[in-house]
Amino acid sequence: MPATPDDLFAYLDRLGITHETVTHPPLFTVEESQALRGTIPGGHSKNLFLRDKKGTLFLVSTLEEAAIELKSLHRALGASGRFSFGSADLMRETLGIEPGAVTPFAALNDTARRVTVVLDAAMMAHPRLNFHPLRNTMTTTIARDDLVRFLTETGHPPRILPVSGLTETIAIGSTDTI
Repeated sequence: MPATPDDLFAYLDRLGITHETVTHPPLFTVEESQALRGTIPGGHSKNLFLRDKKGTLFLVSTLEEAAIELKSLHRALGASGRFSFGSADLMRETLGIEPGAVTPFAALNDTARRVTVVLDAAMMAHPRLNFHPLRNTMTTTIARDDLVRFLTETGHPPRILPVSGLTETIAIGSTDTI
């Protein structure tokens, strides 16, 4: 069984990581998130579950307004060929989450360590970051350094790279799943 938000919070507590969570209606897009989140401080994220031509999996987290150039992102990450979005079934199988709830916290469920987590350098400039805690009915705030520690503890030391703002940018719009 995949971890629940309560399992995630207990894991963060065991690590001594401070976290704050706000409950809200389900959010599926960046636009919905912006309209309903209120005044939660910190950088707000957009998360992409991607696979390359050889089936290598990536979870890329950026700021919600970041423009990601998918046509060349694979080169920046050293992937094999262009990216496509991972299917909902593959997401459930590897990360134990549903579409609309993509989050680096899902690394907790990837016990086989199949997914490489990439955090955008621009996002990591924010001292506090916000992600869904495995469900899209909540937003959890965590310190950026604690996010790195959490990911490392799950066996997913993140790659922190400048992935937004590349040339020939294609914006991932407000109708895309977060």
